Amino acid sequence: MTFPRPRAIVIGASAGGFQALRTLFPVFPEGFPVPILVVQHQPTHGSGPRGCSLLALHCRLPVREAMDKEPIQSGHIVFAPPGYHLLVEPDFTLALSTDPAIHHSRPAIDVLFETASDVYQAGLIGVLLTGASQDGTAGLQKIRQRRGMTLVQDPQSAESPFMPRYAIAHGAADQVLPLSAIALTLKQLGNVQHE
Repeated sequence: MTFPRPRAIVIGASAGGFQALRTLFPVFPEGFPVPILVVQHQPTHGSGPRGCSLLALHCRLPVREAMDKEPIQSGHIVFAPPGYHLLVEPDFTLALSTDPAIHHSRPAIDVLFETASDVYQAGLIGVLLTGASQDGTAGLQKIRQRRGMTLVQDPQSAESPFMPRYAIAHGAADQVLPLSAIALTLKQLGNVQHE
């Protein structure tokens, strides 16, 4: 199965996610042509902005928290703020929501993945990393239904393997890869030229 160059990448992570993202982010070169949207489960009153700042030290792309109604920009990494679901709107803007938690999480990975798949269709890559929740599986399934690509971290390389194992068991993964291979795949796909 072949895939076009992605129009967007969505990433979901929970327990152990910040360390995984620290490994993943440095692979993206300056000027990477695709927007990257991230849900990392964290406490509502946790260190969201501080976490973004720390991750920005390991990345050549701008890293920040999402703002409601802002346009999606290529080459930017945008995180869901603590306590808010992150959604992609049909006009390629971001929206923040305080709707109820899903799988005990707000932000929820499924909300981002599902709304992004509605907008980007086959042009979306969904990436599910380490975590201790079933969040993200339904979103990956929807991405696959829309003919997007889904990458799931190999549970053996995950700090918390439950979330990737759950996704794999429910048929949500196109590819199961260690973190280093996910990074290389995203870099290569992001730099494929449109025909």
